[in-house]
Amino acid sequence: MKRILLFVVTNLAVMVVLGVVASLLGVNRYLTANGLQLGQLLGFALVFGFGGAIISLLMSKPIAKWSTGAQIVNDSTDPTHRWIVGTVQGFAQKAGIGMPEVAIYDGEPNAFATGAFKNSALVAVSTGLLQSMNREEVEAVIGHEVAHVANGDMVTMTLIQGVMNTFVVFLSRVIGYFVDRVILRNDRDGPGIGYVVTTIVLDIALGVLAAIIVAWFSRQREYRADRGSAELLGRKQPMINALARLGGMDPGELPKSVAAMGISSRPGGMMALLSTHPPIEDRIRALQQS
Repeated sequence: MKRILLFVVTNLAVMVVLGVVASLLGVNRYLTANGLQLGQLLGFALVFGFGGAIISLLMSKPIAKWSTGAQIVNDSTDPTHRWIVGTVQGFAQKAGIGMPEVAIYDGEPNAFATGAFKNSALVAVSTGLLQSMNREEVEAVIGHEVAHVANGDMVTMTLIQGVMNTFVVFLSRVIGYFVDRVILRNDRDGPGIGYVVTTIVLDIALGVLAAIIVAWFSRQREYRADRGSAELLGRKQPMINALARLGGMDPGELPKSVAAMGISSRPGGMMALLSTHPPIEDRIRALQQS
């Protein structure tokens, strides 16, 4: 419940802040007596499209820590913690990135990486993962997460999400204006009911389409991180074994802000189109053939 509430409140806060900024800058005044001002509309779409994605990226680390209850263990003297930190440090040096913060959180088998910058990321593993895998498999999972950081996946996904958000905001309002003025022949200065209804419907419909496209990019990024883990370890088999073991487990739910950077998820049916991760068997097959 806390995770869902956090997700809703964060998104509402971002929209309120961006709405105030847009009003102050005047970029939301794209409907005038002379018609739709495409330049101003594009500015409005860019502010909302990229603004929300970038703010979410910048907030990703503190939100991930708060919502999972992750405890930073970089300075811990516990032997298991020292091994995990040493593993992350070795992979980070090999990948040419700064040392991430390392965390452990209570939960089902899973792991994630997040953060706005390569040299100040967060890599976290769950207690369930540590209890259900051997050391070699855990190292492979850690390598997968470090590969996400080294590949700049957090920034890449933010840019893709920003482009999709901009597309949704801009196109829904252009079509809404056409429906309102051309089809319904509204000749008032302000937008009519046709514009309002069409914009709401298209925000939802195009938003789903955008989410499908973003999820497709995310799935390709998972294959790359699997290969990255194999390269960091110097062989494929540990990552293949880790994936096979994950295939028989419930990976557990991650907060929305870091779900795309987790090691595994298991949606089915139509929800597979919105999945940030490919099926485990496809990932194993791709890694074997790489």
